[in-house]
This record gives sequence, C-alpha cells and structure tokens, in this order.
Amino acid sequence: MIIDAHHHFWHYDPVEFDWIDESMQSIRTNFVPGMLEPVIRASGVDGVVTVQARQSLEETEWLFDLAHRNDFIKGIVGWLPLASPQLDACLEKYAGEKMLKGVRHVIQGETDPEFMLGNDFNKGISRMKKLDIVYDILIVEHQLPNTIKFVDMHPDQVFVLDHIAKPLIAKNEMSPWRERISELARRENVHCKLSGMLTEADFQNWTKEQLHPYFEVVLEAFGPGRLLFGSDWPVCLVAASYQDWFALVKKEVSTLSTVEEALIMGDNAVRLYNL
Repeated sequence: MIIDAHHHFWHYDPVEFDWIDESMQSIRTNFVPGMLEPVIRASGVDGVVTVQARQSLEETEWLFDLAHRNDFIKGIVGWLPLASPQLDACLEKYAGEKMLKGVRHVIQGETDPEFMLGNDFNKGISRMKKLDIVYDILIVEHQLPNTIKFVDMHPDQVFVLDHIAKPLIAKNEMSPWRERISELARRENVHCKLSGMLTEADFQNWTKEQLHPYFEVVLEAFGPGRLLFGSDWPVCLVAASYQDWFALVKKEVSTLSTVEEALIMGDNAVRLYNL
C-alpha cells in the first residue's frame, strides 16, 4: 500500500494562513479532498494522512469530519492544546476518535526558543503515549539541538520528524544540519518524513542534483525502516506538481530493495500511524 503521510487541506484565510506569503501566491485558495483524490489516484497512491495547518480544535474537528466522509483519508495528525489545562478534557473527548493518529504543534513558529523544553508542553507530550499516538515534530534546522534534548525526555514516545527538519537547501548548506540530524536519528523512536524539501529550495530553480545529497543524508541516518514518503501538498505546488515530487522520491529510493522501497512509500506509515 502506498501512503502519502503528509499533506494538508484548508479554507484559505489571509490572517490565519499568514505564512503563505507573496512568493506562494498560487496556493492562496481553498484545498479540499475532491481536489486531492484524483491527483493521488493518478500517481497510484492508495491513501493519505492529513496533517493540521492551523492550531485550533475547530480545524482538528473539521479534519475528522473530512476523514469520515472520504475513504482515502486514512488518519489525521491534528492539533491539541498540549500545554494547556484544557488538554485532559480534549483527550477525554477524542479518546474514541479512531481517526486521530497523531498530534502536531507548530514549534517552528514559536518565538520562545525553549518552548519545546517547557514543563507544561512536555506534560502534554507525556500523555500521547497513553493514547498510543504519534507526535509529529515540526521544526527548522537550527532547532535541532533542542529537539534532541526534547526527544530524550520521552524515550518511549514515537516521534515523526516533518520535512527532514527543513535544512537550508536554497543555500546548499549541509552543515551543521547533517551532523545534527544524524545525531537525532540515533534515537530509534524518531522517524522522518521525506517531505517539504522543494519549498526549502528555490521554488523556480531547484534541481534533482541539488536535492540528492539531502536524500542521501537521511537515508543513511534513518534507514528505510524509519522513513516515510510525504507530498506536503498543496504547499509543494509552489515548486512542482504532485506527480513530479512523487516521481523524484521514487527515483531516490529506487536503488533500495523492493521491500525497503515499500517501507518508505507506505508500510512505515501504516505501522506508525496504525492505519
């Protein structure tokens, strides 16, 4: 089974999606399931994991509704108020929600560099293991040192790192990202999505050759057993089509065995997210 482990839906609002700047003008519109399903079918993708784009319970519940009405959506990585006293009530409310496969917080957008090491946030993270759900880590490359400390606080929690920690691909910089992500990968409870790389490069001038070294680093660091394919649709559309990114990932993993390739393209997502 081929699974796209990372994509989004949204009803565009310029205030709530202020991160979509002028350079991303083409995605300043709505993206809903009926737009994605024919695209994934054309690439032979069997299902998707839908990931939150807004930090609100309203969106999390909207994504649940979409999942219940669209069979190709196999699970949701939603948002919950992990650092809030409201968390217990939310966990009780959603305890029976089978589509809740993971939780994510937009750590990359936090102004406090120590946010992910805070007591309240980590108390919330400690509750995820009880629910047997994944925590998706959304950071940028300079946050890797604190991410290592954060992960070490939760050795029994399953983590999935989004977008290979957003290295500075547009600048062709490998260090210190390479050394830091390799250190993070030594924690066997951390997995990594092959996603979001195109939008860390120059949207118009990226090349396959430019991206290849970054693929090599994470393939060596995590191995096929801890990598997952993700499209980051519709964000990826500012740089390439869904089909182009899918084909590029397939080419990068084509030197692996059939079994290893299948792990990355779907089997790991099925296992980790309990799809």
